[in-house]
Amino acid sequence: MNILLTGGSGFIGSNLSKELLKNDENRLIIVDNLLTGSLNNLESLLDNENVRFVQHDVQDHLEIEEKVDYVLHFASAASPVAYTENPVNTLKAGSLGTINTLGLARKHNAEYFLASTSEVYGDPLITPQNEDYWGNVNPNGERSMYDEAKRFAEAATATYARTYNLKTKIIRIFNTYGPNMQLNDGRVVTNLIVQALNNEDLTLYGDGTQTRSFSYVSDTVAGILAMMNSEFYEVFNIGNPYEMTVKELAETILSLTDSKSNIIYQPLPNDDPKQRKPDITKAKEKLNWEPKVDLETGLTHTIDWIKKELSK
Repeated sequence: MNILLTGGSGFIGSNLSKELLKNDENRLIIVDNLLTGSLNNLESLLDNENVRFVQHDVQDHLEIEEKVDYVLHFASAASPVAYTENPVNTLKAGSLGTINTLGLARKHNAEYFLASTSEVYGDPLITPQNEDYWGNVNPNGERSMYDEAKRFAEAATATYARTYNLKTKIIRIFNTYGPNMQLNDGRVVTNLIVQALNNEDLTLYGDGTQTRSFSYVSDTVAGILAMMNSEFYEVFNIGNPYEMTVKELAETILSLTDSKSNIIYQPLPNDDPKQRKPDITKAKEKLNWEPKVDLETGLTHTIDWIKKELSK
């Protein structure tokens, strides 16, 4: 297939790129403005004759003349630091970027895949969260540039599917971690690991009882590929249903790094979700997918990778 992937130099995008290129018949056009991504993440791919990199911001019109079979839209700032520092770009990636990439898919009669997020559920009032839940989101809040951009992106994707008979798929990605994350991205896993390795205080927000469910990146990518290869044009949660408090995460990281750090507490940011747990029943039944990497194994791999990055 000829596959166009926006956000392909980012964390999940770069890991997905490597998996897509394991099939020698795939040709990959990676589109990225490098706002939060890095060409270092693609270092092993750029010399591949089946890869073309285009530095471009998806909020601007994108014209691809060669035939495209699949459009995957992953472009967006996705960490608290990134979307807080780039709020307008985040809004435009989810709105204009989605419309532009949907238009490209329509032009080529290509299948379309939207990378959405568990943040569309906001601060959920039910647990676990299933695909039929509409969410509890503050449309004017400090995180709304990300949450509502993704909710708009889903609405746009569904509208193009209904109006133009476009074949579309939507994935709601729950907290994912692993190699190629930005070390200063504000995500809880990278924050805590870097602090632990530097023997700095581990910073938790609120009282540490808010919950998250963490998926190792290879599991998330496997879920994406299972969706791509399926005949289901629907919305799927992809994440790990193992739920834990962020304090338990911090204690696990302290143990795995043998760190001498202490845990300290800071005020909880506005609209920070109190819980997050995916219901993956639909993915298990229809895609035959479920996560395989347990938390300690995934954290160990991530810690080893971050150690190497810090030593550079």
